[in-house]
Amino acid sequence: MPLKIVFMGTPDFAVPCLERIIDDGHAVLGVFCQPDRPKGRGMALLPPPIKKMAILKGISVFQPLSLKDGKVLTILRELSPDVIVVVAYGRILPREILDMPSLGCINVHASILPRWRGAAPIQWSIIKGDEITGVTTMHIAETLDTGDIILTRQTKIGPDDTSGELFERLSKMGAELLGETLLRLEAGTAPRTHQNDALATLAPPIQKSMGHLDFSAPPKDFCNLVRGLNPSPGAVAIFAEAPLKVHKAASVPGFNGVPGEILHPKRLIVACGDGAVELLTVQPQGKKPMDGAAWRNGLRNAEGEKFS
Repeated sequence: MPLKIVFMGTPDFAVPCLERIIDDGHAVLGVFCQPDRPKGRGMALLPPPIKKMAILKGISVFQPLSLKDGKVLTILRELSPDVIVVVAYGRILPREILDMPSLGCINVHASILPRWRGAAPIQWSIIKGDEITGVTTMHIAETLDTGDIILTRQTKIGPDDTSGELFERLSKMGAELLGETLLRLEAGTAPRTHQNDALATLAPPIQKSMGHLDFSAPPKDFCNLVRGLNPSPGAVAIFAEAPLKVHKAASVPGFNGVPGEILHPKRLIVACGDGAVELLTVQPQGKKPMDGAAWRNGLRNAEGEKFS
């Protein structure tokens, strides 16, 4: 028998999971997501990706401003799901909702818990130089990402992976793992493993201010930050008081100088804390991304000049 499911999610990351639930033949009773948000120059209200998907599939959509006023609980009791699936919804479920479905509430999280609990596990795994990450399905607890683990799946983080590329890979892995998790929940064979809180690390929301590049950082840390903030919010260097977004950077051996100093006449090689990095793809304000060397050559005799 297919499961009766209420799905809660908002961004692109959640879309493959909803697709998998539908493709597996489960009954999606309704989709909850964040309210439409103003975006773009005109600040027009735009629906979140999961809402577009639900409408396309003819599924009822709910966008409550709060989960704590009792209205959502009333709706959920009327829908009477077997399980609530949460994928990047962006809200904490209160206890009365967690206790309502017969099979509980489960979550798909983009890390190997208990590492990187929180809102931005993909970005932090790259920023901190992790070589392995993955996805976890878990029973939801009242405190953030602390529930019992059901299943996990791992993947390597490549040396050039950006958060955007890892996002795509983990969203598909998450959908596959969710499909297996729901089958095992339905069969009563799903494992349940307590998390080791002593091993927990936190992945707080990414702030735009984190993107201000510091050339006194070691090359590896510098490049990891660029990768972790690509595509959003992006890493930014300052040259001649003007911002220059950095999309791609690489450590370059054999160069040293004062942090921020341009070290090559034709390549955009810049001194860092204990070495140097090459800014391979950059984007001046108001322009399209371009090759770092092309930007460097446009400066003519800039060797010895410094980024802030």
